[in-house]
Formats: sequence, C-alpha cells, structure tokens
Amino acid sequence: MRELGIAFQEHLVPFGQESSWQSYRRISPSGRVPCLIDGDTVVWDSLAIAEYLAERHAGVWPTRSDARAWARSAAAEMHSGFSELRSRCSMSCGIRVRLKEIPAVLERDIARLNILWSDGLRRFGGPYLAGESFTAVDAFYAPVAFRVQTYGLALDTSAEAYVDHLLGDRAMREWYADALQETLRDQAHDDEIAQCGELLEDLRASSTSPAK
Repeated sequence: MRELGIAFQEHLVPFGQESSWQSYRRISPSGRVPCLIDGDTVVWDSLAIAEYLAERHAGVWPTRSDARAWARSAAAEMHSGFSELRSRCSMSCGIRVRLKEIPAVLERDIARLNILWSDGLRRFGGPYLAGESFTAVDAFYAPVAFRVQTYGLALDTSAEAYVDHLLGDRAMREWYADALQETLRDQAHDDEIAQCGELLEDLRASSTSPAK
C-alpha cells in the first residue's frame, strides 16, 4: 500500500505475555497479522487483502494477463510454502545471524527461491518479479528479502540483484528504519533465533519490556 500510494493508517499492537493476543482477536478474527479494516469490512489474511485492494486500486497486480497469472501463483506459493525458510530464518530485520547449519530442506527452499525469482525476472524483464513495477507479488517476498539480509543467505546473481533492488525501495527503507528503532522485544522469538544461529550483530535500539 505504501509503494502504490494507497492511503492507510497503521496501528501497532504490541503482544505481551498475558492477554494482548486475546485483545488483538477483537481486531483480527484469526489473531494473526496483517489485518485490514475498511469501515465495517475486516480482511484478516494477506492474500485476501491483496485481492481486496486489487478490486479497488490499479497496479496491485500486473496489467499483462500472463504476468498477473504468474504473480498470483508466485504469491500463493509464498503464502502456503517455504515452511523451513519461515521457521529456521525467523523474521527480524535489525540483527545479523550466522546459521548453525543449513539442512537439505532449507537448501531446497533457497534453491526454489533462486529458480522462481530468476524465472519471473527473465520472463517479464525486471527489475521486479513481474515486470518494471512493484506489485503484490513483490510485497509477498519483501519479508524474504529481509531474511536474506539478516541471515546472509547465498543466492544466484539475479536473485541477489532483486533483493538489493527491493531493499532499496522507499517503503522497504522506511520499514527497515522503523525496525531499527523498535525497542519492544519478544524474548521467546529471540530465543528461537538463538537456537538456529549465532548472533553476529544487533543494530536495534536499546530494548524495553513488552507493553501489556
């Protein structure tokens, strides 16, 4: 929405250790992020949000029908797949981590990223996955670009170039700057990352206790 200039108001709801999850369920039926509220309409799934926006705004999906079909397929693959990448390389923008090991199942996820991204860039000419403009499929892989940066994941040349381009986008730079200023911590999340890798650098602002 930031990339396409679609106006919205962001609400930060910190998750503490007690009742905050139940409080958030009053906003999002699933208790998960993201959740889009538009008047009386609540859309609580990322892929559903993309489709809801596409019905109301131009540019969410590519204009070309073949690029649009490819982008929807690639976004859906991210939505339902890459489970090892998600679990072993947990999302955290402001740190740098060296993984203790890269098991075969994670190697397969990384190899699939290389194939998928290179295919989109080759088919539609880049610099984004489905052509010259940022669309919803790039939004779905934006957290992966941060994971590549955080964990130093090795990619093919074209995939690395895509990550560099994505991280340089205005909205991505704003996201990263906000992440570095975040003082709230989820200790369970940090412990999960520590189990998988060695912390090399912590670029985040000094921490505070989670809000309750």
